[in-house]
Amino acid sequence: MINPTPPVAIEIRDLTKDFSLNLRGIKLRAVDNLTLSIPEGQVFGLLGPNGSGKSTTIKIILGLLDPTVGECKVFGVPSGRVDSRLNVGYLPEAPYFYRYLSGTELVRFYARICGVPRKRLDARVREVIDWVGLSGAAQRRVGTYSKGMLQRIGLAQALVHDPRLIILDEPTAGVDPVGSAEISELILKLKAQGKTVLITSHLLAQIEDICDRVAILDRGKLILEGNVHELVGQRERQALIVDPLPPEQLEELRGWLSARGHTLSAVEQPRARLDQLFLSRVSRPQKGGQE
Repeated sequence: MINPTPPVAIEIRDLTKDFSLNLRGIKLRAVDNLTLSIPEGQVFGLLGPNGSGKSTTIKIILGLLDPTVGECKVFGVPSGRVDSRLNVGYLPEAPYFYRYLSGTELVRFYARICGVPRKRLDARVREVIDWVGLSGAAQRRVGTYSKGMLQRIGLAQALVHDPRLIILDEPTAGVDPVGSAEISELILKLKAQGKTVLITSHLLAQIEDICDRVAILDRGKLILEGNVHELVGQRERQALIVDPLPPEQLEELRGWLSARGHTLSAVEQPRARLDQLFLSRVSRPQKGGQE
């Protein structure tokens, strides 16, 4: 039985974007013949060094730039059309929010821009602020928020109109490990709700933990794309974790393996990841956003 192809949230075909550098016609190619398909209901990581074309690709998806060649569709609608953005929420890398507004006023402002019906406005604003864990700070001015709180209120404004696709550009940039872990948890909750999340990040450990698939760009070209576990897994090798063996038993194990055509390549002590160790030891802020 052939599994049906999952619905596609973003479809990019043969996409190229050139920028003119001067009046002599010299151009910079930011995206070079990119083809990419992002299924619905997944967390998809768009990776690459600075200048790889990630931001340009996101701007084309959002309809902020037109491609030089090729096409981009969001839920089947060309990204250049206004209606392609009705089901999209966006958190930029360095959002600028009006510092004199409270968290509630800020999210309400964006809710009205996004067309949330007036009869649902107040309830929806309270709902998303509570969902990102900022109910206790909802009446504080945004200018008093920490970096982690700003990212969470930014996520609230991106979600207030209940979009099907959420685009997060470096959502944990400048956020401490606790705040980063909380944002990762929120992203996984979005996935559980059936949302599609496109995320860019330089924190590759975070990407590995939360993403279903990733694409890596370099100088505008797609150099690698696929399932995270398949890309990082080493199927030709196995790791066995056992209690510490005395030297004589270790030698017996080597001989047993050798007699069967295998080699014990390395003997290492397992290590906990530093981010896991950190999060297991430090206290997290109480729900309510007091940081």
